[in-house]
Amino acid sequence: MATAKTLQVQQAGIRPQRQGSAAKDGVVQRMPNPPAFVEYKNLRFLIFDAPSDRTLDLYLQELERHNVTDVVRVCDPTYDKGTLIKKGIAVHDWPFPDGDPPPQNIVSDFLALVNSRFGKTNKPAKATVGVAGGGATSADGASLSAENVSPNTAAAESKTTIGVHCVAGLGRAPVLVTMALIEAGLAPLDAVIYVRERRRGAINARQLKYVESYKRRTRGDKGCIIC
Repeated sequence: MATAKTLQVQQAGIRPQRQGSAAKDGVVQRMPNPPAFVEYKNLRFLIFDAPSDRTLDLYLQELERHNVTDVVRVCDPTYDKGTLIKKGIAVHDWPFPDGDPPPQNIVSDFLALVNSRFGKTNKPAKATVGVAGGGATSADGASLSAENVSPNTAAAESKTTIGVHCVAGLGRAPVLVTMALIEAGLAPLDAVIYVRERRRGAINARQLKYVESYKRRTRGDKGCIIC
């Protein structure tokens, strides 16, 4: 039988989000589902769906507006990441199957990146490659990590944000953000509610079950984001 909190998670009310648009080649481009900004304590995330090369400029406006220094791509590529890299945004390719919870190695890599950007000690943590051929890369194809990718000047002067996206921005990306919120102190179901209040329809039933069973890592673990 579902608990009261589980039902609350499943029925969480959602606030309307602003529609973005931009013109390209004389055609107005619109975001089908605008990015969702999630801020908790010192953590800042932008959850969004997968851009295409045609709509990437529109998404880039949102990334720059929220001072995004890293984009975590957990689906197959749908755009040329070189466009983001040229703007000083590191792209981390850590894909896993649609509808599934994230593998432990990707959770570890993601939390290491979060720690490097938001950790209290401000010590960079290396973001290792989560899958074969994955990891962050520069415009010339060189491998990058959270250790050697420094935030741009604006990021150093203001709060930085990590962007996370999958295809629709409703499953894989929100789950990773939820992991970070749990590490920051929220209970698993509270973290789901917090994300769903900001991202309509986020996290499916299978992923919800995974989140319910997720245990916060210890201080000594490399994924700890509050050490």
